[in-house]
Amino acid sequence: MATKGNKKLNEGIPETKDAFVLIVKTEWNAQIVDVLEAGCKKVLKAAGIKTKTMVVPGAFEVPFAIKRYYQYNFKNRADAFVALATVIRGNTPHFDYVCRGITDGVMHLNLMLDVPTVFGVLTVDNEQQALDRIGGAHGHKGEEAATTAIKMIALNKASKK
Repeated sequence: MATKGNKKLNEGIPETKDAFVLIVKTEWNAQIVDVLEAGCKKVLKAAGIKTKTMVVPGAFEVPFAIKRYYQYNFKNRADAFVALATVIRGNTPHFDYVCRGITDGVMHLNLMLDVPTVFGVLTVDNEQQALDRIGGAHGHKGEEAATTAIKMIALNKASKK
């Protein structure tokens, strides 16, 4: 599951009780994003974590949806958010703007909210690179995002004690 770059990702996964994760995913590149979501949900379900998915049109809209959910859903507070998207390079600078926008947006959410937002976004040059990251040669980034969410929920709860 973990890539060559992080062999320790799946070590020391803490137990999290009564946790809830909101997954925000894009409609764009659904054939890839849906597989990211399935992997993410599989890991979270195995850990006993409840999930809900919110769908937005594109990657640029993900940070807004997370912020709005955080602001207005007091009854069903998320312990973490997972941003899932796939941005594939084209022939224009649009790729660079979208990648920068969602990257900066997720970073700002992590600095602004008191719960973590996990970056489960693929920024790739072509579809094959994306396929390699949803169960191929480079692991499953949806599963890795879920594992990161679990670890960050535990870290966040421990830091509040």
